[in-house]
Parts: sequence; structure tokens; C-alpha cells
Amino acid sequence: MPRFPRIARSAEHLSDRVFSRLAALAKERGGAVHPLHVGDTYLEPLPAAMAEAQRTAEQPRLHTYAPVQGEPILLDAIERHLLRRAGVVVPREQIQVVSGATAGLSVVVEALLDPGDEVILPSPYWPLIRGIIDKRGCTPVEVPLFHRAADPALELEALLEAAVTPRTAAIYLNSPHNPTGAVLSEAQLSAFARVAARHDLWVLSDEVYELLAFDGPPPPTWARPDLRGRAVAVHSLSKAFGLAGARVGFAHGPPEAMGAVRGVQTYATYCAPRPMQRGAARALDEGDAWLAGALAAYEDAARRAADALGVPRPAAGTFLHVDVRPHRRAGEDTMGFLLRCLDAGVLLTPGASTGKDFEGFVRLCFTCVPPSQLDDALARLRPLFGR
Repeated sequence: MPRFPRIARSAEHLSDRVFSRLAALAKERGGAVHPLHVGDTYLEPLPAAMAEAQRTAEQPRLHTYAPVQGEPILLDAIERHLLRRAGVVVPREQIQVVSGATAGLSVVVEALLDPGDEVILPSPYWPLIRGIIDKRGCTPVEVPLFHRAADPALELEALLEAAVTPRTAAIYLNSPHNPTGAVLSEAQLSAFARVAARHDLWVLSDEVYELLAFDGPPPPTWARPDLRGRAVAVHSLSKAFGLAGARVGFAHGPPEAMGAVRGVQTYATYCAPRPMQRGAARALDEGDAWLAGALAAYEDAARRAADALGVPRPAAGTFLHVDVRPHRRAGEDTMGFLLRCLDAGVLLTPGASTGKDFEGFVRLCFTCVPPSQLDDALARLRPLFGR
């Protein structure tokens, strides 16, 4: 039990330096550095969704608290979005606006899981999800999966089943996937569903990249009949609509879950920012053309980045996840390789932040800088990747 000056054990391994000391070294280095380590976009959002488009003259009480559940105008837009996306009517009482997907997943984990529970965490994974599970006092059980999701010999159900213990309470499911860009097949999703049903597990469905699939949006994971009754889905406006700084997302799921989620939300962030909720509503209702343009630009960037590094184009998302072990010098670890990338003027994410089995990988975001800067960054990286 912690006492002054000790801190909680669940916080001991948490840090604001998720991507290691490389970002600090980049600042110390000086000169131009292309920051390809954090998932973001160089595109400005839909004008109607911008912060400066929300004005008190047209929207009285704009800077007061929003309702805990969310602004009615945004809840309306979310209902329409989910109906268009899945052909499913999600009752309003089962929707909760959250302060971005990071806060949303944190609230969901706190609402559904007790300290000591285990969560099956397929890897590689979005770097923040492990800490979200850790800080609840739960144990993430890593299952190396997505780097071989396309392998027909992969026995996915057996792999997941082997990770289940009496303490397992949930499975984290992220498709389309960060960081590999993989989109799970119907058969693979069915394997997740069977394991979840067999062991009465919650499914934490991370839908952040649902609209960023280059060959058309896949059917929504959460809407599958074999998942819908146990899946709590979390969506974001950050990636598909360029609103990362707005901190707006939304969650939905079965009523027995969402009452608890709303209660935890009240004591976590209370509400998402009212001005940005109004912008998010405009993005959902009016952003189809903007999204189509962004998706075309991102696919072009994905192709150029993949070609430059000699890897396949991802099916979705904003990242490449690349094995750099063949490109390391004799006796060099991946941090040494990343320091050489930094010396070349490019900042990448260490693969170790995406799972303990991926120390030999790096992650590159191809959407966070404009095309001309991406091309310069890729030209700098080519020699390090033997291209």
C-alpha cells in the first residue's frame, strides 16, 4: 500500500514519454526533423468543424458545461452516422460522447473491469492501450498476431484461446489496425467472437480507423450479430476528420455497459468540450467530401512510403510497421537504428512501444506532414533501409 512519498504501483510504469527519449533528442539535435512518430494529419479540418467556426453569437452558452452524455446536436449526428455506417439504429441512451478515444477507452476499461482482471491484447498494438489497461490495475496479456494476420496458416482462434485464463475479462479488438493497417477478415472476426462468447468476455472494439480503409470501409466490427451484445465500441473524430486537437469521440454498447460508462465519465472528464462537440457534429454530417479527399491523399502517401521502404502498402490507417532487423548494423539494436534515422532528420516510433515482441520494428506515420516533407523524409530514410 503506497504512503507518502511513494506512488501507486499502477502508475509506476506510466509516463508522458510514450515514444521514448527520441523526441527529446530531436529537440536537442536542432535543425530540421520530420516528425513521423505520432499519428496525426497535416490537413486542416472541414471549415465548418474548425474551432474558429464555433461562435457565441450563433451558439449561446458555448463555453458552459455540456451535458454529460453529450451535446444533443452531436448525439443526433452520431445516431445518423451509425445508421449510415451499419444500417443499425443505436438507441440514444446507449451512446456516450467522450473526450477523444484515449479518454473513452480509459473510461470503458474503468467501467467494465476490476483491478486484477486480464485483457487479451493482440500485438503489435496502439502504444497507449497497454498503459490504459495497466493504470486500471489490470494485466494486459499480449498475443502476437497482427504482423501475420494475412498468413493462411495462422490458427487465430487457438492463439486467442491459449491466452485465456480464469482472470480474463475482455479482449481488445482493433480493426482496421494501428499500427499495421491490417483489416481482419470475416473468419478472423468470427474467431474473436467465438472465444469471447465461450468465456463470457467483453470486447473492447477500437473503431478509430474505421473510415480509413483504402479499399472501402469494411463492415463495422461492433455491428456483427455475434459481437454486438458484448462489444463496447469507441470511435474518434481525430483521424478520419482531422480533429485530433478537438478531443471528441464517442462510445456505444449494450445498455448494461453504457450506464456504467456514463457514470464513470461523470467522474473522469465530466463532458467533452462543448464548442468542439458542435464542430464534430458538423464533421459527421457534412464531412463526406472532405473525408474522400483526405482518404485519397492518405492512400497516395501510403503507397509512396511503402514503395520507399520496400514493404507492402497497408490496407488501412496512417502507419507503416516495419521490421528493421535486416537493416541494423552488426551489433546494433533498434535504438541505434532509430538514432541513425534521427541523424538523417527523421523521427520514428520504436517498435517496442507496440509490444514486447516487436523491439526489432519501427512505426512510421505517413499522414502527419505534407507530401513534399514526406518525400524529403523518405529520401533521407531510403539509404538506411537499403533502397
